[in-house]
Amino acid sequence: MGDNGGGESKRMWCWMPEKFQLHAAMLALQFGYAGFHVVSRAALNMGVSKLVFPVYRNVIALLLLLPFAYFLEKKERPAITFSFMVQFFLLALIGITANQGFYLLGLDNTSPTFASAVQNSVPALTFLMAALLRIEKVRLDRKDGIAKVVGTACCVAGATIITLYQGPVIYTPTKQLQDSTPMLLSLGDANGKSWTLGCIFLIGHCLSWSGWLVLQAPVLKKYPARLSVTSYTCFFGLIQFMVIAAIFERDFDAWKFHSGGEVFTIMYAGVVASGIAFAVQIWCIDRGGPVFVAVYQPVQTLVVAIVASIALGEQFYLGGILGAILIIAGLYQVLWGKSEEAKFNKAAIQSPAEHGNRTSTQAKSLIQPLLPPSENV
Repeated sequence: MGDNGGGESKRMWCWMPEKFQLHAAMLALQFGYAGFHVVSRAALNMGVSKLVFPVYRNVIALLLLLPFAYFLEKKERPAITFSFMVQFFLLALIGITANQGFYLLGLDNTSPTFASAVQNSVPALTFLMAALLRIEKVRLDRKDGIAKVVGTACCVAGATIITLYQGPVIYTPTKQLQDSTPMLLSLGDANGKSWTLGCIFLIGHCLSWSGWLVLQAPVLKKYPARLSVTSYTCFFGLIQFMVIAAIFERDFDAWKFHSGGEVFTIMYAGVVASGIAFAVQIWCIDRGGPVFVAVYQPVQTLVVAIVASIALGEQFYLGGILGAILIIAGLYQVLWGKSEEAKFNKAAIQSPAEHGNRTSTQAKSLIQPLLPPSENV
């Protein structure tokens, strides 16, 4: 009976169109990430150290990634060299240590909603970095190139508004809700928090994340084992955080768990936000492409805003909402530009043979390592 039920369930899942599976997986992923923003803020509210938290998170993530990296990429993993070790160390410094460190510092001074909103600028910032480093071509004589530039400018403008203008409170949860969340830290300067400084930290977090994405491309060309690269990066990031924590976090009590809530927040960050989220995202990128995955990023902001308001009694500020609207609008302009560029690239590849080497060279110059075209969605 049990086997028949399992087989029937599997057949029903396989019957579902892959496009539906992708949308369901991405929606679940955004809820997982949204929970991470709220859980991380809850951990800071409970007094969890900003240095201890990422150490434990990366320990859990590394333990989850290692078995898959070792067994699944056993045959395709190149031999490790000193040069690769240095590159993995630098990737960890940017993508793990700076990325997660700036995020926690920014979140501690702002809120989960605005941390998620600022993250919407990552695709545009990645494009800007890739263009400056000549990794990505910008064609201002075509509408796709103009859309990417305008979209990037909108994202930068939105992030600037969030950083420099907090504005009045336009929504406050009910008094009963605020009274039920005594652990909530007030935003702004009331309790020694600096909104502007927090937003600067979040911009640093997004720049680190974007730099990590850009620098991954050349490393993966030479070391085409994504799980192994991520595992090495996570390992070196863990070592770096442990060294920093050993220097600046001398209080042994900070390394202890004082409640089940602290254990839950750390387990959620390591298992859901790092382990499971990474596996789901890799599958979605492989099946739907990075553009499809990036489109769902604003969904996370909406979910975070709702959950943070309910769970943490978070207030909404005018500056943050205006900035978020600009960032999301800019994100979609960049993604639309990438989509149009992919169509142009596909048409160039399929053009008649008489175009010769000129067409081949032009098509090749349009293939980008960061956001390759998707043919599945």
